[in-house]
Amino acid sequence: MMLALEMYRSLPRYIAARAVGGRIPGVLTGPAAPVRLVSREEPRPTGAGWARVKPILSGICGSDLGALFGQTSLYFSALVSMPFVPGHEVVGVLEDDCEDLPKGTRVVLDPVLACAARGVERCESCAGGHTNRCDRITVGHVSPGLQTGYCADTGGGWGGQLIAHRSQLHAVPEGLSDERAVLVEPLACAVHTARRAQVPDGGSVLVSGAGAVGLFATLAMRELTNAGRISVVAKHPRQRELAKAFGASDVLAPDEVPARVRRATQAFRLAPERGGEFLLGGVDVAIDAVGSKDSLGSVLRVTKAGGRVVLSGMPATGADLSPVWFRELDITGTYATAGREAFQTAFELAASAPLDGVVGGRYPLYRWREALDHAHSAGRLGTVKVAFDLRSSR
Repeated sequence: MMLALEMYRSLPRYIAARAVGGRIPGVLTGPAAPVRLVSREEPRPTGAGWARVKPILSGICGSDLGALFGQTSLYFSALVSMPFVPGHEVVGVLEDDCEDLPKGTRVVLDPVLACAARGVERCESCAGGHTNRCDRITVGHVSPGLQTGYCADTGGGWGGQLIAHRSQLHAVPEGLSDERAVLVEPLACAVHTARRAQVPDGGSVLVSGAGAVGLFATLAMRELTNAGRISVVAKHPRQRELAKAFGASDVLAPDEVPARVRRATQAFRLAPERGGEFLLGGVDVAIDAVGSKDSLGSVLRVTKAGGRVVLSGMPATGADLSPVWFRELDITGTYATAGREAFQTAFELAASAPLDGVVGGRYPLYRWREALDHAHSAGRLGTVKVAFDLRSSR
C-alpha cells in the first residue's frame, strides 16, 4: 500500500468548485475539494517496457489546479479515467530495470501516454514523432488518460509510486539537482512553445503571464530563437525580477499592455465604444501563458495583422475572437512536448539557467491543503513552483 492524493469524480464538488472559481482556495482545499489523501494499492508494471518509479519531487502544475478548482473544460472528461493520482512533473528513481535503464537510475517523465506505452500500432502522429498529438490515448491495455497523472492505472507523482513506460523516461544527468530536474518537463514544454512560435529574426514577442509557464517560455524564447524585443506581462514584484533574469527586454503591468506595445512597435491605438483598446500594428508573436479570458483577449488585441498567437496556457472560453478574423491572425496551440530532443534541450536549460530558488515550496503529502493553497497564490507570494516532496511523505 502507498500514500497518495487521489482525485475523484464528484459532480456536486465540480459545480461548487466552478462556482467559487478558485477565488477562495481555502474552501476548495477543504470540504469542496474533489481530492483526498488515501492509502491505495501500488500500481504494478503491466507488460514489457514498463517499470516502477518512486517519485522524489512532483510539481503542482496550473493544469492540476484547473482541475481542482473546476476551471478545466468538460472537453477533457473523455480523456481521463478516475480516480487518478495527479502529478506529471516528476523526478524519481527507477525501482526496476527498464530495458537500457538500470534500477536506481534517476529519471524525469514525459507524461504523455502515447501509442508505445499503450501497446498499440503507432498512429500517424506518433509515427511522425509528434507523440503529444497521439490519437490513441484512450485505447490499448492502459485506461484512458492523456497523461500520467490523469490515468487510473499508472499512478502519478502525488503518490508513493507510479509506473511508466520506457518511451516516457529520461535519465537525469549526474550533478543536476532534484530541484532542477523536477523543472525539466515544464522546461521541455517551453522548448516546444518556442519552436511552435516561429519567431522571425529580430521579431517582437509579447508573453502574457509570468508564472512558471510564462517565465519558462521567456527563457526558451530568449535562448532558442532570434527574437528581438521580448516583453513580459507580470503582476507581482518577484515575477518582474525573474522575467528580466530569464531574458525579458521589458516588463509590463497588465493595464499597461496596449500603451507600451503601441510605443514599442509604433502601432496605432484605437478605442471602440465598448470593450478594450486594440492596436493596428503590434507584436509579431504573442504567447498567452495564462489561459484566462482577459489574457487571451489582451494578446489578440495587440498582435499585428498576419501575426501569430500561441496558446501556451490551457485556454478559457469567452474571449472576443474578432481580431482573429479582422487581422488574419494565426492561432496555434502548444500542448506538452514532442520528441526526445526537447527534453535534451530542457536538461541543458535546467543545468545553465538561473533556476536556484524557483522551487519555492516543498510539502509532504499530508500537508496537501497548504501546498495547494500555496500553489494557487504562488505569484502573489513570490513563488514560481510548488512541489510535493515524496521523501518526507513516506
